[in-house]
Amino acid sequence: MSPDVDLTVPLPGRHALRDWLLSLDSRLFEAAAERKWPAAQPVLPRLSRSANHGVLWFATAAAVAASRTPRARRAAARGIASLSLASFAINTVGKRTVRRHRPALDPVPLSRQLKRQPITTSFPSGHAASAAAFATGVALESPAWGAVVAPIAVSVAASRVYTGVHFPSDVVAGAALGACAAFAVRGMVPTRGRIVPPARARAEVPALPDGEGLVMVVNAASGTSDRADALTDFLPGAEVVVCEPADLHVELEKAAARARVLGVCGGDGSVNAGAAVALRHGLPLAVLPGGTLNHFAYDLGVEGPRDLSKAVKQGDAVRVDVGRFRSGATRGIFLNTLSLGVYPELVREREHWAPRIGGWSAGVLAALRVLRADRHPLEAEVNGRTRPLWLLFAGNGTYHRMGIASGRRVDLADGRLDIRIVHGGRRPALRLLAAAVAGPFIRSPAHAAAQVHRLRLSGLTSGTLLAFDGEVTDVEGDLTLEEQPEALTVYRPLTESLITRQSIS
Repeated sequence: MSPDVDLTVPLPGRHALRDWLLSLDSRLFEAAAERKWPAAQPVLPRLSRSANHGVLWFATAAAVAASRTPRARRAAARGIASLSLASFAINTVGKRTVRRHRPALDPVPLSRQLKRQPITTSFPSGHAASAAAFATGVALESPAWGAVVAPIAVSVAASRVYTGVHFPSDVVAGAALGACAAFAVRGMVPTRGRIVPPARARAEVPALPDGEGLVMVVNAASGTSDRADALTDFLPGAEVVVCEPADLHVELEKAAARARVLGVCGGDGSVNAGAAVALRHGLPLAVLPGGTLNHFAYDLGVEGPRDLSKAVKQGDAVRVDVGRFRSGATRGIFLNTLSLGVYPELVREREHWAPRIGGWSAGVLAALRVLRADRHPLEAEVNGRTRPLWLLFAGNGTYHRMGIASGRRVDLADGRLDIRIVHGGRRPALRLLAAAVAGPFIRSPAHAAAQVHRLRLSGLTSGTLLAFDGEVTDVEGDLTLEEQPEALTVYRPLTESLITRQSIS
């Protein structure tokens, strides 16, 4: 293995300030080498080695995500994304810009030295950059988990000076670059806390201080009945009904007959079923996320029992739009998205494999199988013209593009259907990828986008698959999509800034 840059390049000429700083850096390094570090010997060298190639941080991310809370999973993902950006910047620019030798190991006790010494340039420290990037990324999403990770990150950074492989300034510069990388990631993909939903008129709903009058129906298949149990810790008067998926609709109807507030805990499909029953009975809906993605609940700002119980106790609720579709005798609603083409086939394939290999693995396998299959695009008549389509996406509300990511709504009552179409042609995978990279509102031969209140398609062949909120059904002939403004009342925690703006308006 050889160094990544040529360390034999002559050093630049003398410069008084630079020479003084380098001399100070060397003195600090020697002072650290001479100092006795209590209890550091059995810990810091091992910690330094474990951080090689990001192994420590990937293991930490897995441990954080294993807590199964939405915020923890997002914090772990943000930490890894920040680490990846920092590592890319350090290895492609940082170490190739400042060609600094590693410190001489003479002052460092042999017991501290690493068995395998790094051979890349010294400035800046990649380990410190990765540690700072991961810890800062985690903290930006979840301050609590950030406080847990921060001591580990500081120890890794300190270990690089302790073991003699970096000067102090290498570590400081690396940590600064790592933190900047985390903030850059937040600039591209904002944390949920930074995206404040627009002010909306508060809906009049009953405040239930102890939860009496709330009947929460839980889909047992979601595997998160413990969340409903946690809800009763906050709302002891609430009634919880756990049922199998086949009984969900029946139990929701029974609950609606005796409830002041209808609750549902499960994935987006379960929430869709609960919303349909709440609309028929004119009841407000309380949503407790219990699925894999939980788009609707998270866009409401409900991440768990604490958020929901706060809204129910205080009587905080808003009215949101509902998307409706009909095709012959088939009718339904969608709170998140509806789609035709490749995606419904992917959903059906994923549901087939999920019980065997798990949801996330099934999603990856389904995407590979669907996109590699030899198939023809869907044909539908739009505005009197027959078009080949790989995908038609209809969002209940506008899905905004956040930096390089898309898929977040900041307004659930803007009265619009967000329509995006990926045109037919060869190689669906390339067209779908091109549409995703180009963005929804950029002109492209691969896709088009529009925001409408109503859309009608004709000429759908028998057996055409339609996906809505994670569920799949068959349609044929004509398909009509409509947006029903502010049709559903849902509980949601309101931030102080949002309440203040509403009172002023």
